[in-house]
Amino acid sequence: MQKLILNSLPYAYNELEGVISQKIVELHHDKHQNAYVNGANTALEKLEKSRNGEIEINTREVLRDWSFNYNGVLLHELFWLGMRKPSQENKPSENLVKIIEQNFVSVDAFMKEFSASAIGVEGSGWAVLWKDKNNNLMIGQVEKHNLLGLNGWEPVLVLDVWEHAYYLDYQNNRAGFVEKWWSAVNWDYVVNKLVG
Repeated sequence: MQKLILNSLPYAYNELEGVISQKIVELHHDKHQNAYVNGANTALEKLEKSRNGEIEINTREVLRDWSFNYNGVLLHELFWLGMRKPSQENKPSENLVKIIEQNFVSVDAFMKEFSASAIGVEGSGWAVLWKDKNNNLMIGQVEKHNLLGLNGWEPVLVLDVWEHAYYLDYQNNRAGFVEKWWSAVNWDYVVNKLVG
């Protein structure tokens, strides 16, 4: 399998100012996400060496490391893609509103449930909007990132609520971070994941 790389951000480090400071974006992407890239590559190298008979490994431990780090890379990539320059007028398109209403009654109900999911994550984790093959939507949580999804469900929009995602800006006010994050959601990305 090919080694993972740290993908560039889809915007400048300061693009999310007002929601996430440039300093946090730099640390989060260049240090935290890069650590997951390196951890996944280390686990992958151990698996390959084991398969070639070069080393003995604790398979359970290495597979856990692979899952944790690989899913950390994937979730972070979705996290960055799901945001853009913050705007007070940031609203989903009519097409997306219809999809949300079919699943959650209203956009407000969707945002309330997603926010509650994010605020309620115990410890480190993620709030996730999932879709199935029929575009049925479900909101859930991922603790840490060892479980990327449910069988048959794909993440559409994710919010990182590990403390490294917001603590320098919001300290222990996770709810404040979640509330401001909505102004940076890239609704075009979300609708493209659903119908594109």
